[in-house]
Amino acid sequence: MVLPLLDAEVVGRGWVSGDQFLVGYGAAQAVPGPLFTFAAFLGAVSAPAPNGVLGAAIALVAVFLPGFLLLVGALPFWDAFRTRPAQAGMRGANAAVVGILGAALYDPVWVSAIGRPVDVVLAVAGFVLLMVWKMPPWVVVVALAVAGGAMGAVGY
Repeated sequence: MVLPLLDAEVVGRGWVSGDQFLVGYGAAQAVPGPLFTFAAFLGAVSAPAPNGVLGAAIALVAVFLPGFLLLVGALPFWDAFRTRPAQAGMRGANAAVVGILGAALYDPVWVSAIGRPVDVVLAVAGFVLLMVWKMPPWVVVVALAVAGGAMGAVGY
């Protein structure tokens, strides 16, 4: 849900390139807490100052402070909220989030990363490694990076 917003704000404004955005997003998916890692990456590589360590710290706060404040504000009312008919609305919101994540997978990830048939093969291989063989995400990222580099070296 945050990915399209981040893409529009940081790539759209020219703070980071589309390639930097996708590299950081892919690398962040290989470690626990990917949004923490990705926000820090974007803050560190952004073109306008502050960047580096200070930019990473500011990006982390900017991404997580609003949600944290909402959590703190809603927590006292949560038990009462769960027992009311609004719970059906929460199920609808969850379904909407799945749709937004699907849209984020398509654009910017699929549109910019899948350009040739070999890219589709690598994406399917990654899916099989993750979902069927239950490989750790970092292993899949490293394996696909090596495979993509090897295919690029031989002209695919």
